[in-house]
This record gives sequence, structure tokens and C-alpha cells, in this order.
Amino acid sequence: MKIRVSAVQYKLENIKSFEEFAKQCEHYVRTALEFGAEFVLFPEFFTTQLLSMGDENNALTINELPGFTEQYQDLFRSFAVQTGMHIIGGTHVIRREDKLYNVAHLFYPDGRIEEQAKLHITPTEVYEWNMEKGDSFRIFDTNKGKIAILTCYDIEFPEIVRMAKAKGADVIFCPSCTDDRHGFHRVRYTCHARAIENQVYVVVTGTVGTLTNVDFMRANFGQAAVITPNDIPFPPQGILVEGELNNDMIVTADLDLSLLYEVREKGSVTTWRDRRTDLYPDWNSTVEG
Repeated sequence: MKIRVSAVQYKLENIKSFEEFAKQCEHYVRTALEFGAEFVLFPEFFTTQLLSMGDENNALTINELPGFTEQYQDLFRSFAVQTGMHIIGGTHVIRREDKLYNVAHLFYPDGRIEEQAKLHITPTEVYEWNMEKGDSFRIFDTNKGKIAILTCYDIEFPEIVRMAKAKGADVIFCPSCTDDRHGFHRVRYTCHARAIENQVYVVVTGTVGTLTNVDFMRANFGQAAVITPNDIPFPPQGILVEGELNNDMIVTADLDLSLLYEVREKGSVTTWRDRRTDLYPDWNSTVEG
């Protein structure tokens, strides 16, 4: 089975209305549709663009972003239904019981919306934006198999990706937002590590551009990539496709799931099968695939 995926290097720039935001999002969705994508990934925190709707000196605050949740969800639900694609709508900040959460949204073609809150949150999210950690992790069933959504910092923790693979996920989608080279490379390198360790695909993307009046979103350093295990059926560097660093663009690639099953069974290395669970604790899979 093959899955065609697109990842959006979303350009953040100041806007004056929700309609401007919707128009930009539609551009990326329509582009992915023209490429025949079945899954589209937007980056983490891309909806912070809505905060720039304040004036030059007084942007809206992070506490006001949840006020756009219904509009955001209605917009992306309509995109998914109209195009027949699964859309991972990056992340959006929502409020639950007066607490803020950074939540990835999966929009299904049938109109369903599923959520995965970010599980590991950075010091900026804690101390500057007063956010809370998500408290549950799940795998999502699609008509193309099982996927997981792990946001940015989450991918830096190997245990959670082990859990995702153990629960049957073949593709990890990683919406990200990093503001400098250090953060970008932390996420990128660990995406490669997780793909090698678990013999899964990782689709990652980040924000580019700048919001000149939004604190902590003035600098963005990002690049989309579709990452594979490093074995003979795949490119030697484990990269199916990657964007041009910090450019406004979209990348697309085909994920051949049969190649994952092949390398897990008889690859040059079989890292998933060769786990030494007699020496260290691990997640045992009911779907060995």
C-alpha cells in the first residue's frame, strides 16, 4: 500500500483578518490536492498567525487564540470534506477548564475531527504561555493504516515513538515550530533516529517567515521532510524529499508501506525485531507487521 503525503512549509506573515488566514490555508490545501496527496501536514503553532491581527504594537495574546477554535475547526473540516484528504491541521491552542493546551488536529474526509495534545512541552510554552501537558496518547485509524501525531519536542523522546510503533503506527506525523538552527536540528536529527529505531516513516514540517508583532513568533527556522529508515530499499540518507530551507513551499512524496514490512523482516538491520526486551523494558507489539 502506498500513501501520498504533502507537508507545508507555512509562511508566517502579518494578516488583518481571519479571511486572509483562510485564503492562505486554502492555497496550500489546493496545491496538495493538485499533487494528488492523501494526507497533508501543516506545522505546529501556524495558527498564531491569527494573533498578528492586532495592531503593530499590540498583537493579540496567546490567551485569545482559543477564541478562534471554532472558526479554525470549521475551516479545516470543510477542506477535508471537500478534498477527500486527511489533513493534520498543525497545532492550535485550545482552552480546557481554563488551561491552555497545544493540540494537533486530524481532520478526516468524513468530517470527523480527532485531537492529540502535545505531551512534552518546552520551557517557553510553560513559562511564557502558561501551557499544560497533554495527558493521553493515541493512535489514529485511517483508511490507509494507523498513524501517530507527535508534536515537535515530542519526537525527541524515544519512548513515545516506541509506543506508537508498538500500537501499530507505520507513519509518524510531526508538526513542528522552531526559531533557530539549534531547535531545528534537534527535531530533525531525532526524526531520523526515530525512523531508524522503529523502522517507520516520519513526516515533519515547520513554520517559516515571521510575525513581527507576536512575541516568541518573530523568528522561524523550518523545513519539511519525509524521512525513512536507512536501508537499501530507501534513499541512503533516509530522505524521500525535503523542502528548501526557510522557503514558502510544499513538498510531496509517496510512502510505500510494503517496504517497511520488508525491512522489518529481512533488512540489512532489523532494529524493531532485535530489541533486547530481556535486558530493558519495552512496549510489546500486538501488531508486528
